[in-house]
Amino acid sequence: MATALINGRVLADGVFVEGMAVVLDGDRIAAIVPRSDLAAAMPRRDLGGAMLLPGFIDTQVNGGGGVLFNDETSVEGIVAIGRAHRAFGTTGFLPTLITDGIDRIAMAMDAADAAIEAGIPGVLGVHIEGPFINPLRSGIHDRAKIRAVDDEAVELLSRAAAGRTMVTLAPEKVPAATIGRLAEAGVIISAGHSDATAAVVRTALDHGLTGFTHLFNAMSPLGNREPGVVGAALDDDGSWCGIIVDGRHVNPVTLRIALRSTRRARFMLVTDAMPTVGIADKRFQLQGREIVVRDGVCVDAAGTLAGADLDMAAAVRNAVDLLGLSIADAVGLASRNPAEFLGLGHERGRIAPGYRADLVLADERLNILESWIAGKPADPEPSFAYA
Repeated sequence: MATALINGRVLADGVFVEGMAVVLDGDRIAAIVPRSDLAAAMPRRDLGGAMLLPGFIDTQVNGGGGVLFNDETSVEGIVAIGRAHRAFGTTGFLPTLITDGIDRIAMAMDAADAAIEAGIPGVLGVHIEGPFINPLRSGIHDRAKIRAVDDEAVELLSRAAAGRTMVTLAPEKVPAATIGRLAEAGVIISAGHSDATAAVVRTALDHGLTGFTHLFNAMSPLGNREPGVVGAALDDDGSWCGIIVDGRHVNPVTLRIALRSTRRARFMLVTDAMPTVGIADKRFQLQGREIVVRDGVCVDAAGTLAGADLDMAAAVRNAVDLLGLSIADAVGLASRNPAEFLGLGHERGRIAPGYRADLVLADERLNILESWIAGKPADPEPSFAYA
């Protein structure tokens, strides 16, 4: 039976509207109509004046709820990670496997397929971050597991999948023809952990590269004579750039400059989240190294960044507080833009008739009050509150 969500401030195509009811029917949004037009007998849910937002989509989720995907490469691991992030407004995500062996990559892809086929809420596919990266820009990734791409890997990554397959690679380490093969097979290719020149990146873009993983981090910088990966990313008009907005991975001034340099629709918030999200224990093991959260960031004993202790609600809040965006614009970086990047913009990332009913209810400080995935509500207690 259809249900109407009423008395909310609805973010529809970048503008907050009031006095409108969002009608859910099954897993879709059936209509957005004036409240006065509702049939008297239609069931209603009063939202209490809170903000109704499109659900957040995170393309880079290494872990959450005490689980690291590299360690729990299973449906159960995906369930735990998704549950942790849903409490912070994430209604769609890619569990992310950082550099590991080919057998573990196969396990990650199998787990994502099985989770989607089982109807696990929120999982959209899988993100394979490495191992086809540059050791010079490896960051926290295990250099011993970095490898060259070969036919076995291409065949594995290109196989039919239940959801989206995203691969982060260094374009200087993967032949352009191979990038083309992967793109033709439907793989979403993103440049990251790369020391490439802008010319090499441009060639990769021409062969199917469409994204940049955590822009500015673990990549060749914009220089006066060599634009690097960063320069190539900002110069291109058709690709998407993931950004980690925690105030530590990238200086907010740098991000504000980037946002002014090209279309805002090209940017998407990512968390690069680690197992510490959603739990009090701020320590975990990453491939034999102890990682701790210090001053809000995950680091190893040497101080190397190791992902982030960041959730999507906080990322949106930081985009407002640190980057000066409106709530509506910040939410767009967390919903519509990543949906477009994943090729899902026709059914996700907006509150509009015909779209999936993936929704988030939030207060003015973006504390998450409730979420709906495919029209089904959950009532998580917000883990943190911001005044």
